[in-house]
Amino acid sequence: MKSKFIAAALLIGLTTFGQDQNTVGMADVMRSDGKIYVVLAVLLVIFSGIVVYLISIDRKISRLEKQKPKNRANGPWPFEPEKV
Repeated sequence: MKSKFIAAALLIGLTTFGQDQNTVGMADVMRSDGKIYVVLAVLLVIFSGIVVYLISIDRKISRLEKQKPKNRANGPWPFEPEKV
């Protein structure tokens, strides 16, 4: 058990030393070209769309939960299940 923990700690330590902590090349290039703002705008639009979709689905589900079924004799569903 100890050897697995030590191996995991060494692996994490070695991977952090292998990374260059000072520069992030792609971010610098995108920032200098002004493309980083395009990426952020696209991410914001996608995230906003997902949030709006989830809110609309929640409202539809709430509306369906408030409706009372007309015929409760068959159970909670308004149709009769097929008998095989």
